[in-house]
Amino acid sequence: MPAKWEVIKAPVVTEKALRLKDRPADEGNQVLVFRVNMHANKTEVKSAVESILKVKVEQVRVVRKPKKRVYRFGRRVGERGAWKKAYVTLKAGERITEYSEVI
Repeated sequence: MPAKWEVIKAPVVTEKALRLKDRPADEGNQVLVFRVNMHANKTEVKSAVESILKVKVEQVRVVRKPKKRVYRFGRRVGERGAWKKAYVTLKAGERITEYSEVI
């Protein structure tokens, strides 16, 4: 099993990810979104998040984002690499305020 910092690479900071993270308690559990190692599975992500953030995880969903071709001025200039993202749902009552306080 890889080290916890090899599994979790970085938090994903997009509008959707911040909306899921800052969701009120009456709308559902808090969801955290992380960029993870391409070879990490759900159990490795769950144990890494629980040990780093000191919270209980209810569910982990992973999404593989394929590589994309990058075009500039109609010409292909390269590729953006493939990556994997994990949606981590925390158990009811578990809250985390900011990533910067924990990391």
